[in-house]
Amino acid sequence: MLRAFQLVDSSSIQLQRWKPLTSLFSSISITNRSFSSSSCCSSSSRRSILFSQISSSRGNCLFRSFRIASISSESSADDVSSSKSFSSTTLQPTAELPKVSFCQWCGAATKQAIPDGDDKPRSICTACDKVAYQNPKMVVGCLVEHDNMILLCKRKIQPGYGLWCLPSGYMEMGESAADGAARETLEEACAEVKVLSPFAHLDIPYIGNSYIFFRAKMASSEISPGPESLDCRFFPPSDIPFDTLAFSSMFVALKLYVEDLKAGQTTKFHYCTINKRPGSSASDIHAYTLVDHFRS
Repeated sequence: MLRAFQLVDSSSIQLQRWKPLTSLFSSISITNRSFSSSSCCSSSSRRSILFSQISSSRGNCLFRSFRIASISSESSADDVSSSKSFSSTTLQPTAELPKVSFCQWCGAATKQAIPDGDDKPRSICTACDKVAYQNPKMVVGCLVEHDNMILLCKRKIQPGYGLWCLPSGYMEMGESAADGAARETLEEACAEVKVLSPFAHLDIPYIGNSYIFFRAKMASSEISPGPESLDCRFFPPSDIPFDTLAFSSMFVALKLYVEDLKAGQTTKFHYCTINKRPGSSASDIHAYTLVDHFRS
């Protein structure tokens, strides 16, 4: 489940850790339950992550580009995209990251300096001279469709306690993005899913997160809340709780999905950048500008 950076103000952040992976390469077991069940994750059924073969041609790789209208907390929740022409964006500001004070390799203290050939200050070990780079995090999740409805989970953790989101979380080492998305869905909703195709890639430079969401369908008929979910249920597109979503990434992904449905375009792939307003918190889901929208 997503435990994202929670932005406190423009100069500091509260860093929330992600939950550890229960089992990276082995099967994850769950108990079969109905949609109204309240718990999950016993040893009675094995994890089954299925992937469909996705064929593509060069013609399908052509992209049309769009410039997306700004969206702020005062804007209409129904206005997510527009057909303005694309223009490249400049480098966006980022939240101040915690300094790495000690070397992860030898444990010695670090210093802030610009390495040779670099242009940014880094944490450099004073003993072994190794550089501790702080790179963006990859978040993966599933947009699970079942009987013309979408699976959402109500968060049991901060940030966003009690708010809804797509089942998603950080990728683990040793797994693919699709595998991680299916794992997160299993952990948060005890739902075995079949990943169908990529749906959206969303970047939020300000917090250093990159999101990949996949379309998926149920591989079994059971869901129930995992240990980090208060509830999980299927919503018709018209009933998606946009006012109580946890993050801007969820708001954008679900709005794009609903727009595609209305346009009769259910096989689209989206890429766009979400520029969060400096100082905004994770719960300020409208405090952003959406730019550089590519649609395949």
